[in-house]
Amino acid sequence: MRVSALLLIPLLLFMLLVDVYTWRGIKPLVARIGFRLVRQFIRILFWGISILIFAAFILFVFGIKHVKQAEAYIFAGWLVAGFALFYLPKFVFIVFVLIKDIQLAISGLIRWFRKKKSSKDLKVKSGRKMERAEFLYQMGLFLAAIPFASILYGVTKGKFKFRVMRERLSFNRLPESFKGLKIVQISDMHLGSFNKKYEPIEKAIELINEQEPDLIFFTGDLVNNFAEETEGWAPILKKMNAKIGKYSILGNHDYGDYSEWKTPEEKAKNLAAIKGFHKKIGFKLLLNETEIIRINDEEISLIGVENWGKPPFPQHGDLKKAMENVDPNSFKLLLSHDPSHWDAEVLGKTDIELAFAGHTHGMQFGIERAGIKWSPVQYKYPRWGGLYKEKQQYLYVNRGFGYIGFPGRIGMPPEITVVELV
Repeated sequence: MRVSALLLIPLLLFMLLVDVYTWRGIKPLVARIGFRLVRQFIRILFWGISILIFAAFILFVFGIKHVKQAEAYIFAGWLVAGFALFYLPKFVFIVFVLIKDIQLAISGLIRWFRKKKSSKDLKVKSGRKMERAEFLYQMGLFLAAIPFASILYGVTKGKFKFRVMRERLSFNRLPESFKGLKIVQISDMHLGSFNKKYEPIEKAIELINEQEPDLIFFTGDLVNNFAEETEGWAPILKKMNAKIGKYSILGNHDYGDYSEWKTPEEKAKNLAAIKGFHKKIGFKLLLNETEIIRINDEEISLIGVENWGKPPFPQHGDLKKAMENVDPNSFKLLLSHDPSHWDAEVLGKTDIELAFAGHTHGMQFGIERAGIKWSPVQYKYPRWGGLYKEKQQYLYVNRGFGYIGFPGRIGMPPEITVVELV
């Protein structure tokens, strides 16, 4: 992981400007507090937190080369969380400070064109202006508390608040023996981000097993980048139970492309270890190949491709190769990490009835309530979360089991998908 020191100075200057402007609005509110020690405590707390975040950025940029790369992802994630927690609310607050400044500027221009009033009149007006300013600042603090509370919940509780999403899908070509087949899909674990926090994941595995799945699909991104992230996780993840089988594919993060390697052999060894871990936890890793699943005398085709994404994401996936020996008349399921692949090579170009993808995480932020379905990631990936249908073909995009970058989830809980075929 490389970070340019040239970006540090403008970032810190920007943060300092935000801090100064924020304090300018908070200061008159603090001044009204009657206890001097409380005023001093607030002042020290405000600037102390800012100094700590400044120091963390400096430490990250200049000390990152001395940190194990797997651990650097965790450090970077908490740095992002700290910035979001304390600076996004400030952005909200300074909007109200800015509004007041604009009001003052307009008032000043108006007074400049008018005759001067008595000093007494000005004094009364000045007092009223201060009251209005304090009201605006109080409103700003109130609204700034909303993102603060949301981010705090997201990084402490939200990222482990697993949600089960259910779908029942009907297909005319589904063989009789497979009617009622229950599939559980999970995606994007990013094990390194969990930082060995086993307990919440053990509870999630229990929740998966409670669904009594016939098949479990994992649609890629087991790790952030490194095979060492899997250490200690095998005893927990191998507890996932499926009546028929467990199948998986690779995601863009599994290839080790987001790091520098001393030799190509070292990178290849990392990928081989990640592939081996799938077997260790009882998953059959599909690498541009098809698995035939049989019940009684009937069968369906499960196609699994390696990661296929739009640039700059790698395109290791080869759907044509994976389908070389597939019976054209069989009912087909597809595992493909990136939902972009469905539109590019599946929809209207194959007769694959149902595809499973992940990758987007729902950006770990969004709103899905009261009929509203929105996340910023939709401007990059139109098919970013949930079920999509075009004619007789379906795509389900899982919103992710883990997290990366920002160590939390806001309005976008980690997902366990249950799809029943009928």
